[in-house]
Amino acid sequence: MKTTHDLVVIGGGAAGLTAAGFGASLGASTVMIERERLGGDCTWTGCIPSKTLLKAARVAHQAANASRYGLADTPVPVDFAALMRHVRGVREHVYEEADAPPVFEALGVDVRPGRARFVDAHTVEVTAESGAVERVSGTKIVIATGARPAVPDIPGLDATPFLTSDTLFEITDQPRHLAILGGGPIGVEMAQAFRRLGSEVTLVEHGGRILKQDDPELAGMLCSVLEAEGVRFRLRTDVVRAERDGAGVALTLREDGREARLAADALLVAVGRQPNVAGLGLDAAGVAYSGDGIAVDARGRTNVRHIYAAGDVTGQYALTHMSEHTAKTAVGNALLRLRSTVDADHVPWATYTDPELAHVGATAAGLDAAGTRYRTYRFPYGKLDRAITDGETTGLIAIHATRGGRILGASVLGARAGDLIGELAVAMRTGVSMRALSDTVHPYPTYGLGVRRAADQWYVGLRSARLVGTVKALFRFRGSVTGYRPGEVV
Repeated sequence: MKTTHDLVVIGGGAAGLTAAGFGASLGASTVMIERERLGGDCTWTGCIPSKTLLKAARVAHQAANASRYGLADTPVPVDFAALMRHVRGVREHVYEEADAPPVFEALGVDVRPGRARFVDAHTVEVTAESGAVERVSGTKIVIATGARPAVPDIPGLDATPFLTSDTLFEITDQPRHLAILGGGPIGVEMAQAFRRLGSEVTLVEHGGRILKQDDPELAGMLCSVLEAEGVRFRLRTDVVRAERDGAGVALTLREDGREARLAADALLVAVGRQPNVAGLGLDAAGVAYSGDGIAVDARGRTNVRHIYAAGDVTGQYALTHMSEHTAKTAVGNALLRLRSTVDADHVPWATYTDPELAHVGATAAGLDAAGTRYRTYRFPYGKLDRAITDGETTGLIAIHATRGGRILGASVLGARAGDLIGELAVAMRTGVSMRALSDTVHPYPTYGLGVRRAADQWYVGLRSARLVGTVKALFRFRGSVTGYRPGEVV
């Protein structure tokens, strides 16, 4: 059929921006529809504001604990309203430099503000804020409408004031006591940030641990760090009901079969994300979906041949970098007729607490369940010279690999873990072995050297007293043979 555009992109968050920019760069006539401001969750309510707040909280924490570095402890008074103005200023800067309509219009993208709704499988109706309605049609369509904070079904919560990541960065008054529901990355990051800024923080989690997707040992080490800073954890705890308590909130909790009351000035609900599928007219287009998101195959295609979906709306990943990756994959397949697939085997993620916690590839639990034979090679930050000079010795690098040196997965707890996991992701994707990592020259002193030192342990694992004894006899060496205990770090 005759269409107005080669590519229609619905949504202007990380996935939509990537899809539209990629499409236009290929010479495709591209229109991008966004009902709010371009940038999406990452720019406005996620990565940018949260990391800006975490940075400010870390500066305050370091000043208050400067004696760790041979300086005088100097607690910093927090002007919370000014801090939040700074947070909002940073996201405005990112928006203007990278996300604003002129940036994409200069690339050749036709940016249309408004709400999008399918009329049929090729046609989308766009309703502007003024009420004006127009229609666009596309030979190929990418749905990238993202997700929103999920709100649990807790009695009384709908009548209780609460915050989500959508509203947290709009507040100007610092809560004296912040209660947080959810022990995932958002809840854990904000728990540390607000505690370091001076708020009391209580985090309530239904499960028995925080960050359930991460390595249990490293997540437990991080939990201990946060507890030492004053964050209170209520694990294996359910919220029975919520209610307004004066200007604040009160939660009735059930733990160990007993009920308890938790009062706080503010409540942050951070229990997950819910794909934005409502109001899109997906039935009119024949696109299959559920409350868990739009179903796509490994190429990003929906059940309708020319319609693709990318990013959080698919319900598969809640990571900005995966939104970009899935968008590039979808557009490449849609416009260039490639047969590329989403790289689901090497998905890295990181929680940007201090220390950071990051992971890529298979977990030990997954490998054990699959019956895979592997060994875990570990190197602690306490033996890493750069971590020692920086006073950042809490941490551990753990790499799961076969005896032959093929890397299966890795977890890192420590300073710059999010950066280090990138090297390990590249190694896994390109087939770089533990031997090659160990043999690669890394600059000294850096945190990246810790990856090489962890890979060195693979070499140590190959060494045995019997092998060294054979070498000694063959070359008539005169030294003694030193043995190492299994798992000993060398």
